Amino acid sequence: MASSSDPWMRELSDASKLADEVRDMISQRSSLLPSGPQTQRHMSTARRKMTILRTKLETLQSLLSKLPSKQILSAKETNRRRDMLDKLSVQAGEMAPTLNMSMSADRDNLFGLNRKQDDMMKKANDLDNHEQDEDFAQLEETVVSTKHIALAVNEELDLQTRLLDNLDEHVDSTNSRLQVRL
Repeated sequence: MASSSDPWMRELSDASKLADEVRDMISQRSSLLPSGPQTQRHMSTARRKMTILRTKLETLQSLLSKLPSKQILSAKETNRRRDMLDKLSVQAGEMAPTLNMSMSADRDNLFGLNRKQDDMMKKANDLDNHEQDEDFAQLEETVVSTKHIALAVNEELDLQTRLLDNLDEHVDSTNSRLQVRL
């Protein structure tokens, strides 16, 4: 059995607490106005915490898969940890659509996508097949370009989140050292 000083178990505990916070924030959303700055800030914070949670889960998974074969942990303990991590990952996966749905609904309203879709359908009915093929080729290029940009932004966001987490840990460590010296 792993001790409470085990860094992997501490990280799992932190991730579990973070998942609880996100779950609470999602349930609190019903007490807020359907839209507005407070609701947007609340859900933005929940999405940020969800991103941090996903990063922690990826880190835990990576650490668990990189354990040396002669590690102190038994196969039973490794499986137990894998099960705990899988359970937490499933919980995070169940919460993610709730956060994404609220974000995409707000985005649709903000950009008026429903109106744009109707306009596009009318325009498509007026075009012949050749023109539609050209438009689809242009659309494909745009989608591929947007995908690459989104992937790059996602990688940068993951990096920035990890850097912020690392900075937060260093600030806590420095603060603890200062408290001891004072």
